[in-house]
Amino acid sequence: NSSSSSSSLDLESVVQPLALNPWDIVLCISGTVISCENAIVVVVIFYAPAFRAPMFLLIGSLATADLLAADLLAGLGLILHFAFVYFIPSEAISLLTVGLLVTSFTASVSSLLTITIDRYLSLYNALTYYSERTVTRTYIMLILTWGASICYGLLPIMGWNCLKEPSTCSIVKPLTKNHLIILSISFFMVFAVMLQLYVQICKIVCHHAHQIAVQRHFLASSHYVTTRKGIATLAIILGAFASCWLPFSIYCLLGDYSYP
Repeated sequence: NSSSSSSSLDLESVVQPLALNPWDIVLCISGTVISCENAIVVVVIFYAPAFRAPMFLLIGSLATADLLAADLLAGLGLILHFAFVYFIPSEAISLLTVGLLVTSFTASVSSLLTITIDRYLSLYNALTYYSERTVTRTYIMLILTWGASICYGLLPIMGWNCLKEPSTCSIVKPLTKNHLIILSISFFMVFAVMLQLYVQICKIVCHHAHQIAVQRHFLASSHYVTTRKGIATLAIILGAFASCWLPFSIYCLLGDYSYP
């Protein structure tokens, strides 16, 4: 009896009921919605010839990166989370998942930067923007964006991870603290470049609006309203971008691996 009771106690200590994390459910629902939205954008750009312009190619790149991230969060975040974390723990799957997430994050932020650069060049070089050179430049930016993103994503798989030294882990396991610091600093640099480009865009837009107002004898109030709307739109774009990513990037720098 003592041996059987001991065996049952050992079995109970090993086989424990799985606790369903509410965040997994939220992750699955929100990720599915986001992935469907981005999938629509990608499909429309792919099948509609009118959307083959450089600007829409860059938006398609952004949607593809976000689609990849959303699908990973919705699919891998729930299915593989339970399958490989609770039932079949696998370091390879963990590294692959985090590598794909790093790739999609880097591609998403980089695509936003390329869109900003494209918008700036479309205003700064308005006469030569619609040319073959612009199309070539767009493809080069896409290649550089996804090439750098894939290289970033391969780092955990190639050995830059904290599986052998848990003390070097960041808040995003199994990424190391140094890896996450590089990603965060890269984000801050991208944000600074985008901020500077948007300031230049505002200056160009204000200058163009003033010239049009002078030529067409618009009232000063009309010129003021038009310029204010344009600046407000840019502020919303940049503000949304900052509010989404700045808190997480700061937390990546300050957070410790022991944090939940």
